[in-house]
Amino acid sequence: MGTLSNVKTRGGEANPPSAGLASDALPEATSSQNGVSVKYVPDPNKSWYVFRVSYGRVEKASDYLVEDGTYTYAAQHYVQKLVNGRRKKVLEYLIPNLLFAYTTAEKAEEYVKRTPVMSYLSYYYNHFELNGDNQNPPLIVSNSEMINFIRATVSKSEHILFVKPSQCHYKDGDRVRVIDGLFCGVEGRVARVSGQQRVIVSLSKVGLVSTAYIPTAFIEKKL
Repeated sequence: MGTLSNVKTRGGEANPPSAGLASDALPEATSSQNGVSVKYVPDPNKSWYVFRVSYGRVEKASDYLVEDGTYTYAAQHYVQKLVNGRRKKVLEYLIPNLLFAYTTAEKAEEYVKRTPVMSYLSYYYNHFELNGDNQNPPLIVSNSEMINFIRATVSKSEHILFVKPSQCHYKDGDRVRVIDGLFCGVEGRVARVSGQQRVIVSLSKVGLVSTAYIPTAFIEKKL
């Protein structure tokens, strides 16, 4: 499977800098099939929906949504693997089978329930809440959390991890901001993961993402 191009910048860098990434300057979502691209534009009528994609078709689903004008994001990171007897960096999805889409409730419903060619796409439900019909509603991630998540993962660093709470040994309860380096602008909590100081980013009801090692000098407490 080729690289999911919606984590590339317009120039197509393999490791685009995340420093100073503003909410209105996220990397473009781009179809790997025909180069169609969509910019992230804040819109009060749109939300970040989380879709579950079966059969390893995240790239295919992303292509369809982008070509329909919907901004998508699926975090990736490099992984060291043996390929034909040689160690090689390959891209893998950080959170397998999940695709984030910035769209309206009507469009999300259309993709999931009224688009036969997208039969492998379904909602990722919020199992911690009930709607008026006493059912779990589709999970929606807040704008601020999603932008922080993109800041933390857009570099595709091989040291970015999707972690369990048991893997995170927190230093204290303070929230911090990274003020320098590859993860500049990322907010979260400082923890030791795999013996290194990192910043943990929470994506509500989805999970936790750990940055790579971050020196203390690059971290400031949020007031």
